Amino acid sequence: MNKAFLSIGSNQGDRFDHLEKARKGISEFIGDITKTSSVYETAAWGFKNQADFLNRVFEVSTELKPLEIMEFIERIETELGRVRYKKWGMRKIDIDILFYNDAIIMTDHLKIPHPLLQDRKFVLVPLNEIGPELIHPVLNKSVRKLLELCKDELGVRKMKSAKIGHL
Repeated sequence: MNKAFLSIGSNQGDRFDHLEKARKGISEFIGDITKTSSVYETAAWGFKNQADFLNRVFEVSTELKPLEIMEFIERIETELGRVRYKKWGMRKIDIDILFYNDAIIMTDHLKIPHPLLQDRKFVLVPLNEIGPELIHPVLNKSVRKLLELCKDELGVRKMKSAKIGHL
């Protein structure tokens, strides 16, 4: 069995609902979710003149290979209404593969570990919650250490809404 870490985010419409539907899609098509972070809210990274994102990270136990996971991610995103029109733009849902076992994959279509995860607190904070001792296979540092070193100044706050209880 393989272990993948997936990040999900939404900043359009009912963000909680989009996260929940993505969680269900991941569970149905990709594998068993074995660890779940809290939901965090963060200002948009990249293009800043847009709504705040809700973000969350899952550890998933899967029999799928990375390209198969990517195919299901694209399918889930499409079914949830994601339209790819602008890099780092607004989106109903965004799902990224952060880690897959200790694999290093660098192709045009797939990059694992995610090439920007060490620069993004909105990824590192929830990832640190469920896997602080994970080692980045390229940088050879733990997630905890990457978070300590991260220069991203965007605030990341843990959501305390009753609505996230069902996620």
